[in-house]
Amino acid sequence: MAAGRTDTGVHAAAQVVHFDADGPIPVTRWAKALNGRLPSTIRVRAAAEVPPDWHACFSATFRRYRYTIFNARTPNLFLAPWSWHRYQWRLDEALMARCLEALLGEHDFSAFQRAGSRRAHARTTLQEVRVERCGDLLVTEVQASGFLYGMVRLLMGQLVAVGEGRLSEACFLERWRQGDREAIKEAAPPQGLCLLRVGYADNPFPEAAWYDCQPQFRLEISDSPPRHAPEAPPEPSAGRPG
Repeated sequence: MAAGRTDTGVHAAAQVVHFDADGPIPVTRWAKALNGRLPSTIRVRAAAEVPPDWHACFSATFRRYRYTIFNARTPNLFLAPWSWHRYQWRLDEALMARCLEALLGEHDFSAFQRAGSRRAHARTTLQEVRVERCGDLLVTEVQASGFLYGMVRLLMGQLVAVGEGRLSEACFLERWRQGDREAIKEAAPPQGLCLLRVGYADNPFPEAAWYDCQPQFRLEISDSPPRHAPEAPPEPSAGRPG
């Protein structure tokens, strides 16, 4: 049983699974034993013995995702497998952060839930958010008690539209508050997304194995696109609270 599901093409730097084992292999050798049989794209970083009632998914107190955008005019083959290349306009990271911060707390996020979800409701608690630019790389991190099906990719699609000036801040907020799933069509591509970490009240793994295992790129020279973007649509009237 895994801590969470990820779409095809989405990365996981610290996925957590649990299973029952009754055999001669000690817990200190499980990581090495499994790595000898797993494909090269999957590696076990640590193993630990946990109580019988511990659950990789239901014992988790939070999950944290990171989305990386490469915001430069020229493509980069080294970054392509790990980021979304947006080259038309320089994204307004301050405006994107302001929109994201408005979502903090417990709310209904049905606007950012893909069809096909089997969840009984769409409420979850957004605990922490971060939007940071380092040259032409824009990193967004979102931490929540749980995530809806497709939530982060749909959210990033809307935030990029805001950052490029194609969607106003007021329209973004109204779509969320109204649960307007029909208006939210564009999902960010999977390769920029990574399950960064899963938190537990008493984490059984060493910090080096789970806390921040996705390396971040750094570019010395900027190739930023222009700042000017098309004018955003007129701002709608205020909707009901989320």
